[in-house]
Amino acid sequence: MTDGSTLDVEPERPDEPGRRVLQRVIAPLDTHRSDARSLYVHGLAVDLDRHQMLVPQHTTTSFGTYFNAFPAAYWRRWTDIDEVRLHLRLTGAGKVSVIRSTSKGMSWPECSVVVEGDGPHEVSVDLPLAPFIDGGWYWFDITAFSGADVIIEAGDWSTATDDQARGRLSVGITTYNRPAYCVDQIRNLGGYEQLVDLLDAVYVIDQGTDRVEDHPDFAEAAAGLGDKLHVLEQGNLGGSGGFARAMSETLRAGTSDYMLLLDDDVITEPEGVLRAVTFADLARQPVLVGGHMFSIFARSVLHAWGEAIDKYRWMWGPAPHTHHSHDFAATPLRDAAWLHRRVDVDYNGWWMCLIPTAALQKIGLALPMFIKWDDADFGLRAEEHGFPTVSLPGVAVWHVPWHEKDDTVDWQAYFHERNRLLSALLHSPYQRGGKLPRESFEVVLKHALAMQYSPAEMILMAIEDLLDGPEHLHRDIGSKIDELRALRSQFDDSRFADDLNTYPRVKIRKPPRRGALPEAPTSKAAATALAFKLLPRHLRPLNDFARNHPQVALPHADQQWWRLAQYDSVLVSSADGRGAAWYRRDPARFRSLLRRSTALHGRLAVEWERLSVTYRSAVPELASIERWATTFAEADASRVTAVTPEKEA
Repeated sequence: MTDGSTLDVEPERPDEPGRRVLQRVIAPLDTHRSDARSLYVHGLAVDLDRHQMLVPQHTTTSFGTYFNAFPAAYWRRWTDIDEVRLHLRLTGAGKVSVIRSTSKGMSWPECSVVVEGDGPHEVSVDLPLAPFIDGGWYWFDITAFSGADVIIEAGDWSTATDDQARGRLSVGITTYNRPAYCVDQIRNLGGYEQLVDLLDAVYVIDQGTDRVEDHPDFAEAAAGLGDKLHVLEQGNLGGSGGFARAMSETLRAGTSDYMLLLDDDVITEPEGVLRAVTFADLARQPVLVGGHMFSIFARSVLHAWGEAIDKYRWMWGPAPHTHHSHDFAATPLRDAAWLHRRVDVDYNGWWMCLIPTAALQKIGLALPMFIKWDDADFGLRAEEHGFPTVSLPGVAVWHVPWHEKDDTVDWQAYFHERNRLLSALLHSPYQRGGKLPRESFEVVLKHALAMQYSPAEMILMAIEDLLDGPEHLHRDIGSKIDELRALRSQFDDSRFADDLNTYPRVKIRKPPRRGALPEAPTSKAAATALAFKLLPRHLRPLNDFARNHPQVALPHADQQWWRLAQYDSVLVSSADGRGAAWYRRDPARFRSLLRRSTALHGRLAVEWERLSVTYRSAVPELASIERWATTFAEADASRVTAVTPEKEA
């Protein structure tokens, strides 16, 4: 490579005619801590700004990272482009090594370019996408020779295309009593000029009582978005109701090509939004483009590489051949072979998901599920109507992880159950939902054996409501949460004290035989046998000693059903570590739960096919903008009634 003449070294270089930038080389956001660096660069580098970095002399630094490597397999699969060009503007003497990988994680240098003298230099390498049908990436390493540092003045991956039109975007953010997080999100979006240029509107749907607009930093944060920001207040309709409102507003405005859904409590990488829009623009068919979720507390840790549903069990989880909680700081992209295989997904979480407005026009808005499974259902509906979902590497947010809470045993247990069953009724390919009804019965039994009577009751309520028909979904969306909280408050397992000394001292009348402690069943058959063995214990009256003294205190990590079921009276810590509840056996409640669960699950199995037809036929009306408009109006009226007295006070 020969020395270049004087070059424009601005990070936003003018696009060449007939070429389009797909993604730019970036350094970490200023607000990111050092634990995010491994997502951008591997090795020594000094950030000069978002698009300029310095590689010290005598150093080789790799850009084979989550945000700077090029996910060739995804562009190969979902777009018509057949080549990509790496373009770098450099000063200093060194070597650029371009590396490719395969779907099996093997990698090797594709080519290298040596630059000599001070520069500046332009390096352009054209690379084919043909070999990436199953997986693989491109990335580059830079080696700085002795005597001087190498500075990346700008870099990008681009392609030759006549499609230069950039899609327009509206953003929907649902928030509930998280004004500080939401204000940070608004500031982040408005502070990125290239992103603001693409925006038609940002709809913040505020469903809480701690108003976003009352936050002291709101005006300053909102300035970057100007009149593109719209804060709409409504009664609490959950995540599905908030996002449905943003979808509705976007469709009514009629100017945007895409709707981007974002959680309020995330940090968004704005370059990822630009990449998602570009990918959607160039996709050979309309696609939903999902972003990955990293932990806001350990920012190199990925939640999931792809989301899929086990169709027989009807349960969400990591897509095949992927793993949860991968730490890029511990195992970089180039060393994690499984990350090089292209992954196809059933849906993407709504922490960040870009949806073509064409999909909203065809399949409607979110279903009125309140929370849980609304994103999965929408992804499945979209797929059934010809709009697949792509979870695109290099597009991501940082989110508060779920490790410090357990929403399967609080009021959300109702929505976990009802919406899992509802989505199965709508989409399951198996007769009577496959294994789901039986697994649902087992979940109730486990809760009952574990003395977690409130989630067991809420699961049965969910089935009763589902059997009642589709009308309950819109009818109850604004009121069900209060009903659930009132029900839950009646049970010991939902009453927490913040000091263990509040409770009587732990005592046990008779030590375990030979000191043996409960052990986890080693198989499904062993678990079933243990449950039957323990049934008589839970039918016997509770003695006064166990009623007045907990037999053991267990941390939340030890609250497995098979362990709790072998006690009569237990102190159990909460998932967030802030308190503990006193679980005690209630044989009358246990009998009632078992009897009603048997009847309801039997009815669910018998009526499954009829319910499936009923709910599937109701979807167009449930998801319609017209039906949602009625629900929004009712929620707005209830909010005025609820907040007016507070304002007067």
